[in-house]
Amino acid sequence: MKTVLIGVGQAGGKVTTALAKYDEEMGFRAIRDALVVNSAKADLQGLPLDTVLVGQDRVKGNGVGGDNELGAEVMQEDAGEVMSELGERIDSETEALFIVAGLGGGTGSGGAPVLARELKRVYDLPVYAIGILPGRDEGALYQVNAGRSLKTLTPEADSVILIDNDAWRGAGNSVEAGMTAINENIAQRIGLLLAAGQPIEDRASFGLGDEGADRSAAQSVVDTSEVVNTLRSGGLAAVGYAESEASEDPDENVNVVTSTTRQALLTGTSLPNAVEADAALVVVAGRPKSLSRKGVESARAWVEEQTQSMEVRGGDFPMDSETIASLVLLSGIERSDRVQKFFDRAAEAERETTKREREKEAADTSFQSDELDDLL
Repeated sequence: MKTVLIGVGQAGGKVTTALAKYDEEMGFRAIRDALVVNSAKADLQGLPLDTVLVGQDRVKGNGVGGDNELGAEVMQEDAGEVMSELGERIDSETEALFIVAGLGGGTGSGGAPVLARELKRVYDLPVYAIGILPGRDEGALYQVNAGRSLKTLTPEADSVILIDNDAWRGAGNSVEAGMTAINENIAQRIGLLLAAGQPIEDRASFGLGDEGADRSAAQSVVDTSEVVNTLRSGGLAAVGYAESEASEDPDENVNVVTSTTRQALLTGTSLPNAVEADAALVVVAGRPKSLSRKGVESARAWVEEQTQSMEVRGGDFPMDSETIASLVLLSGIERSDRVQKFFDRAAEAERETTKREREKEAADTSFQSDELDDLL
């Protein structure tokens, strides 16, 4: 899938950078271009991508301080400049646009829905979002922002792929090390998803050489239309991933493919415990000679049973690797318990925030009351 990435906010910029780096290192060439947009000048410095600073008239390059309403306003005010920069990067070969944003901050959570709406208005292309949910320990403001942003972003984008910060953060990791690991996991999964839709003639660059033309073992190659059709139901989506050592004999890899797919769905998803879905796509990656078509079909049937969906696609993706990897894309996961628990957490955080604001207002009013005049 030939795409253009737009990172919004600090987290969006870092993940976009990681995705572009992974795509280049793997030789996938799925990402045609990338742009990072932010209201904080310091967060744009040092990024190896083109950038746009929004909100200079309002916040002077200092960011919006977690205020996602202000983030939406500055993005709307400077949308013309952002769209002008993107116009130089989106051409007739572009098949989809991906907005990448952390939903807990100010610029990303507020600006992503605005940008999605502008892109849908101008371009006749699928507009997807990669939305990064804050972890449970990231504070009430982040939870409130993410809840508001997700409800605003979902109707504007064709689909929102959710990444839960708690999914891949290792125990004992520092915040910086934890976020680096999360970004690498996102890049690997989304990068492979984008590459899986690449035309077969492009795959010679993946290190396969003449083997890329050997379809004796694997016969059903995933293309862009299958990714698009899986996400067509809209709403929320998630990705799962796992890999295992492969045998040279495809018959011995039937169980490897199915067991790896089980791991991808049950323990490796970007939104833990999100299993039920309206649609799904199973992509099995590895050397063509080692991939088992029977294993791919068996894995697809198992995912169909687990997701309770009759719309589960499956195919292979030729890649030069000693392992077999399974990528599972789930679409229409709104009824997942994990999603509901997140919204419950966001609603509780909003109630707590509102209560504190009212208590502060009451204290300020009391302090300024005329009843204190007798004390002076």
